[in-house]
Amino acid sequence: MPGHGKKYREAMERFNRESAYPAPEAIALVKSMATARFDETLEAAFLLGIDPRKADQLVRGTVALPHGTGKQVRVAVFAPADKARDAEEAGADLVGGKELVAELAAGRELDFDLAIATPDMMAEVGKLGRILGPRGLMPNPKAGTVTQDVAKAVGEFKAGRIEYRNDRFGNVHVPIGKASFTPEQLVANLAAVAAEIVRVKPASAKGRYVKKLVVSSTMSPGVQVDTGKVEDLTALAH
Repeated sequence: MPGHGKKYREAMERFNRESAYPAPEAIALVKSMATARFDETLEAAFLLGIDPRKADQLVRGTVALPHGTGKQVRVAVFAPADKARDAEEAGADLVGGKELVAELAAGRELDFDLAIATPDMMAEVGKLGRILGPRGLMPNPKAGTVTQDVAKAVGEFKAGRIEYRNDRFGNVHVPIGKASFTPEQLVANLAAVAAEIVRVKPASAKGRYVKKLVVSSTMSPGVQVDTGKVEDLTALAH
């Protein structure tokens, strides 16, 4: 398998790539292959039966992982003075109003992973579209990142709420934790994501909705998860 190292090739020999495994078994396999010198991130990739070109078939939102992602999330908040204080008290890493927009427009480093804004700040934040947009950092009401209650949003995203969205191929990639998590924690996180993906199935999507589900770590090959004969993936937790 050209382009891959010895460990990757050895990992590929541990399972049948064409077979689908029960969620606990798939996660155990991926954990066993996560042998890098750092704590690898585990990711779930859902291939959905949607047409990403149609606005009524887009899949996007947020979901709270019961055990978090294992990653420290740096949050920026765009808000007027009164809301800015609430955001700071909730643990936001970067807070500001028009002056922060101006600093970022002038080239200040984007040293945050998520941006939250109050609705009245979006006219200003919109000026940063060419900067924030390509990096997936533009606040959006559907993602829960445009809100009056910035303190609540900061707390939830810091605690493990994550944003998900389909790409142009109909895939949704979501982190479900770290290799250091217990198998039970990873399965619970996967179940929470799966239940959310099923919940938001577009009414206009036809045919099989979850076509494929693959779990992998930062450095490991992907292992298929058996989604069963029905698409109620909430059963993954059991």
